[in-house]
Amino acid sequence: MSEGTDGNEPSAVATAATNGGLTRRDGTASGANLRVAIVGGGFMAEVHSRAARAARADVAGIVSSTPERSVAAAERLGIGRAYSSLEEVLSDDTIDLVHVTTPNALHAEQAAAVLAAGKDVVCEKPLATTVADAEGLVAAAEGRTATVPFVYRFHPMVREARSRFASGEAGRVLSINASYLQDWLLGESDDNWRVDAHQGGRSRAFADIGSHLVDLVEFVSGDRVSRVSATKRTVFAERASHSGITTEDAVAVVVETHSGALGTLLVSQVAPGRKNRLWLEIAGSAESVAFDQEQPETLWIGRRKGSLIVPRDADQLSEDAARLCVVPSGHPQGYQDAFNAFVADTYAAVAGESPDGLPRFADGLRAVRVTDAVIDSAESGAWVDIAQ
Repeated sequence: MSEGTDGNEPSAVATAATNGGLTRRDGTASGANLRVAIVGGGFMAEVHSRAARAARADVAGIVSSTPERSVAAAERLGIGRAYSSLEEVLSDDTIDLVHVTTPNALHAEQAAAVLAAGKDVVCEKPLATTVADAEGLVAAAEGRTATVPFVYRFHPMVREARSRFASGEAGRVLSINASYLQDWLLGESDDNWRVDAHQGGRSRAFADIGSHLVDLVEFVSGDRVSRVSATKRTVFAERASHSGITTEDAVAVVVETHSGALGTLLVSQVAPGRKNRLWLEIAGSAESVAFDQEQPETLWIGRRKGSLIVPRDADQLSEDAARLCVVPSGHPQGYQDAFNAFVADTYAAVAGESPDGLPRFADGLRAVRVTDAVIDSAESGAWVDIAQ
């Protein structure tokens, strides 16, 4: 690890991290001796493979949609074995855990098969495209480690924001203003399997990125959304290889929380210039807290007198936030570091640890329920209550 910018050795907290992952109490890396396989060969498979290796797991094999694509993915990602099918993965008794990174409509069936084979699982979100399927997965995961990568929880400054509400320092939650904006589907020629409801489910923008936004709102505030009123828009009914598109490009949502706080959420995949701008501001009765995922090194604390910017510096943060600082302050951390920490905590859970804030299948079910409520509200024009 490099030295801090002041020429001194990094703090003891930062030094405890291992290659972007976390160490177990026995001093070994969180994924040591764990053999994992990946299902899917796209962008998310790459991200998962990097995180698995950072946690010192053995990425033993990969399977994609065809044997030929499996071979190509294995070669591209430097993975030793290309499986011909998911069944071949599940029959391999040397595999301890499977990462599911396929299109949304396949998640429920594939994750259920992994669990039935007696293996632990990381399943991309949305966990399922229906509430019933997500509920079934939660039941099937009983007694196993089964997690969903709501990885924005693992930015150190998100943990710092959470600690301020959990400790009471920020006061009670009064209001929420949050958005998640992207521009990758801005043009009519921009296309992806996610626009197809048969592959991605009835919701696209909210299921894909709005789920992250709601998860972060509830995780940071400790307050759950109790009902929603939503409006959605599909900007392009036709794209390069898809017609009759029904999934939404943008959603605006008014929320009310269990404690009575009010909030607004805006989710869009057609916002020019915004690449991955997840922004969250929660106003407490004592202070407001704001986090911008595109500027993850700082946290804005708003007060009636003396607002401030808090840097990602382990020596200035809460214990849980400092735990996730894997490089000294001044050396930026980002999305892959957050993903690495999520996977490391998942592997630590497989080893018997109980990492705080680890998103499990119950959290994935929660996201599916909220997504369903948002789309139901947008289609009915009425407020929709969400089961707690």
